[in-house]
Amino acid sequence: MKDEAQFIAALRAGQEAAFRNLVAEYQQRVLNTCLSYVPDLQEAENLTQEVFVEVFLSIQHFRGEAGLSTWIYRIACNKGLALLRHRNAGKRRNFFQRLLSLDFAEQHPAQDAFHHPGFALEQQESAALLFRQLDKLPENQRSALMLHKVEGLSYQEIAEVLQTTLPAVESLIHRAKGNLRKHLHQHFDQFYQE
Repeated sequence: MKDEAQFIAALRAGQEAAFRNLVAEYQQRVLNTCLSYVPDLQEAENLTQEVFVEVFLSIQHFRGEAGLSTWIYRIACNKGLALLRHRNAGKRRNFFQRLLSLDFAEQHPAQDAFHHPGFALEQQESAALLFRQLDKLPENQRSALMLHKVEGLSYQEIAEVLQTTLPAVESLIHRAKGNLRKHLHQHFDQFYQE
């Protein structure tokens, strides 16, 4: 987008063509970001739609302190993190239900499906393992790593999206890689010992 200020003005004015251009420009990047939080295509598409609804509803409040793309990534990350927090709260609730001897298995069938369009069928098992291990990372480490590795954002751009410092991003990514290495190493050690 050549003149971001004019484009933002068109979005604020509610011009349908401007919003269509915004979606065309950012849809795939937002979807990829959402897939890093929910590795199910349909769920990630729903989350992507929520991001664009939020952008549409909030464009009047966009202050321009960061670039438009940074703001959109921030919304996508926040939506993804909110969904993960909601799920984690559900997991804690389910844990307590099991402790109280409620019929957990009947109420909550296993969700072992993994769907990600970027992986061929024969790679889905490895990809599912990777995403399970990514799920074990703290939220801020996971976000930083995915924005860098999946979206190709620079450390400075990630610092803007996550509203933190450059050294903090460097530390988050370093710790994320170390934790991921450790989790994967433990998994494969167990696999070969069986």
